[in-house]
Amino acid sequence: MADMIDAPELEDAAPPSHDEENRLTDEFVRLVSEAVEDGDTNLAQELVNPLHTADIADLFELIDDDERAPLASALGDLVSADVLSEMNEHVREELIDVLDPGQIADLTEQLETDDAVSIIEDLRKDEQLAVLAELEPEDRAAIESALTYPEETAGRIMQRDLVAVPEHMNVGQLIDYLRVHDDLTTEFWEVYVVDPSHKPVGTCQLSWILRVPRDIAVADIMKREQTLIPVDMDQEEVALRFQKYNLISAAVVNEDGRLIGMITVDDILHIIENEASEDVLLMSGAGEGDINEPISDSYRARVRWLIANLGTAIVVSAVISIFGAAIEQMVALAILMPIVASIGGNAGTQTMAVSVRALAMNELTRSNTRRIIGREFRVALLNGGTIAALVGIGTGLVFGNPMLGGVIASAMLINIVVAGFAGIMVPVTLERIKQDPALASSVFVTMITDTIGFLAFLGLAVVSGLVSI
Repeated sequence: MADMIDAPELEDAAPPSHDEENRLTDEFVRLVSEAVEDGDTNLAQELVNPLHTADIADLFELIDDDERAPLASALGDLVSADVLSEMNEHVREELIDVLDPGQIADLTEQLETDDAVSIIEDLRKDEQLAVLAELEPEDRAAIESALTYPEETAGRIMQRDLVAVPEHMNVGQLIDYLRVHDDLTTEFWEVYVVDPSHKPVGTCQLSWILRVPRDIAVADIMKREQTLIPVDMDQEEVALRFQKYNLISAAVVNEDGRLIGMITVDDILHIIENEASEDVLLMSGAGEGDINEPISDSYRARVRWLIANLGTAIVVSAVISIFGAAIEQMVALAILMPIVASIGGNAGTQTMAVSVRALAMNELTRSNTRRIIGREFRVALLNGGTIAALVGIGTGLVFGNPMLGGVIASAMLINIVVAGFAGIMVPVTLERIKQDPALASSVFVTMITDTIGFLAFLGLAVVSGLVSI
């Protein structure tokens, strides 16, 4: 047929799909888009078929919004459940909107429970009910159970499919059990051993099971010490447990201590990435910071922090206005004011970033807060002394006014010390009142450093007699 291209010709004609950094090339994305636009579904499928599911998901994110639905239609079965699970949530929502509940149900039934939940939880309530109605009873019950737990908890991200056996088995019986029961999950790293009430009492790694004689009791080779994850634990705390104890997987237990699921390290990698990105974006007030996020959502998320920043800027301006007459008397004050604000802001941001990270990693707790404050105070003194000496000497030489150099040096030292104190106390205070320590920290720290910086600089200029108000 005229529209068919055999593999050798396609390979010669098509550009490389990936560049040296393993990203899809512009030429490849353009070729796929042109094939879809021309209605050549065979060529589009030939091009996309060799790609990994994660790369197919990336392809949907790289093309324009109005091209995504036609691409999904052209690729057909290549848009699998695994592709949806790898996809950016905003892009996935766009595609799901054009699918009927039956199609969504067919896709989610192919996924692990945690991945299926991540798709269904983004749907509207009426859409969720419609999709759940199309699922098999067992799958529906598992997903409905997961949706009862709060978002971003272990209950939402855990998998229900695991292998659990009683401790009276021996290794031979366990191996036979794994071979006979075709309905068991095929992807697992360890077997959970439970007591008669289904409470976990130990774990057996597959490597142990394969390397001991069949007549050895499971209870004799299992590791009794294990890290159990409460079902309502926040996912960020779960990630910290995995990092601290070098876990590959961990059992999830309900309030009665019964085994109800497991979490694996591949899920934790996504959580760590998301939580780290979330903290950075919260400090900047950029909302989700997702380039695929609808413009209206980005606007609402960002404008409120800009309005808050406007309020803090007015406070700083009010401080400056008090010294308006003094600034008019000496133009050098206006020239040097941005230096005081800039250095103080940067010093506060440095300490704030360290503090937010330490809080997120559980390295900064109530037991060591005083010690960390003392440490940051000493660092601020050293930094402040160094910068104050440099700017003081430089100002005195440039303006030929040693008094002005002493004033800005003193103001710089005060501002950097205050910046260090604010950079740690603002996040700690937010954490103590049960708020995300990254939330609005930059807005408050900037206001404090600017206000104190200008107040110290202009106030000292008046006190020293350089100017009057």
